[in-house]
Amino acid sequence: MSVTITFLGGADTVTGSKYLVEHKQKRLLVDCGLFQGYKQLRLRNWRPLSVNPAHIDAVVLTHAHLDHSGYLPLLVQNGFRGRVHATLATCDLVSILLPDSGHIQEEDAHFANRHGFSKHAPALPLYTKAQAIRCLRQLHAERQGQCFEPIRGWKAHFQPAGHILGAASLLLEVGGRRILFSGDLGRPDDPLMNPPEPPPQADAVLIESTYGDRQHPTDKLFDELGRLLHKLAARGGVAVVPVFAVGRAQAVLHTIAQLKAAGAIPKALPIFLDSPMAIHTTALFERHPGEHRLSVQEVRNMDHVATMLETPEQSKSLVRRHGPMVILAASGMATGGRVLHHLVQYAPDHRNMVILTGYQAPGTRGAALASGQTTLRIHAQDVLVRAEVAQIESASAHADGKQVLSWLHHMPSAPQQVFVVHGERAASDMLRQRIEHEIKWPALVPEHGSVWPL
Repeated sequence: MSVTITFLGGADTVTGSKYLVEHKQKRLLVDCGLFQGYKQLRLRNWRPLSVNPAHIDAVVLTHAHLDHSGYLPLLVQNGFRGRVHATLATCDLVSILLPDSGHIQEEDAHFANRHGFSKHAPALPLYTKAQAIRCLRQLHAERQGQCFEPIRGWKAHFQPAGHILGAASLLLEVGGRRILFSGDLGRPDDPLMNPPEPPPQADAVLIESTYGDRQHPTDKLFDELGRLLHKLAARGGVAVVPVFAVGRAQAVLHTIAQLKAAGAIPKALPIFLDSPMAIHTTALFERHPGEHRLSVQEVRNMDHVATMLETPEQSKSLVRRHGPMVILAASGMATGGRVLHHLVQYAPDHRNMVILTGYQAPGTRGAALASGQTTLRIHAQDVLVRAEVAQIESASAHADGKQVLSWLHHMPSAPQQVFVVHGERAASDMLRQRIEHEIKWPALVPEHGSVWPL
């Protein structure tokens, strides 16, 4: 019997990664992500999967970001009872991210019901914090580079992919086939994370394409962010910086610490990290020293450069302060969380800044800001955007198209098939063309829900 793969997410879009591998009535789900961005994509989170979760034998996570792990509480709630295999750092991060995700969804539902914003009666969270905590019991940590069996007779091993703490590529051996899942690949020149390891030989490769149609600029985060914060401090404004709590927040904190040490921005410029999830993630850099480039002192500097705001009361207290100051808050694409309240407060003032630090998926408020929209819809009200909006191009933790091709080129020999996934259609198709034309490998962009034999 052949091995098949079904693309339940991460196909034709950069979110919702879910890849179902089947062989002899056994089923393994690689990644279990939430859809984000456009409403029609988010609605997929509410629809039943095409496979009964109770019939899935195991899950393997390549890393902790919610577009790869955030559907897990629902999968468990709907009947999945198997193990969830991930690296140790991914287990640590998922234990932070998923309860926080459930908490934010509960808060958003309560807010909508309290203010009458919901079109439904009542608005419900996709899942709760309690449901997220419950699913963590099924996590099972695996070491990078060591073989494990997610299903009896199925061999798998992780290898470092850079990107964020715990991120890994996955080699799966089943039914005589070797399938390589790149996961999200980091940059070889990332200032925080180690570079991804070269890929092993495989018959089929699923390669991410988030930045498959572009090349990162030569500017460094130190220079880009330094120019903006220097200007902000001079005019006494407030910078709202939407950050991904895992990875991007730490990169920005590290850079701000370097900027202050170099005298490139005022040492007295107040910095606030308003995200419990990002605060807890920052602490994990001490627990996993081998997975990043930072020294012990650099981790301490990153931890001490900002005032950490854990409680909602601490977050609300910022409105009593005047600029200049810098507020880092999740989420990175302004889809939810505390950053929305700061945008309502500060976006209407022309002295202020909104600094976007990463990829903004189409359909998100971050993408609307990046495109120059002058109003944002937040909590059923239109918020004027008079603040200067800047998008930093050098902070991405994803490999660009050229770097992805270079990673693939290090495979010992050509695979039989490359599936280009985890990208918007233009980015995925551009990478497909480059794979076919530059390294002469067969490549295709699978459609959502399609099934392919391997």
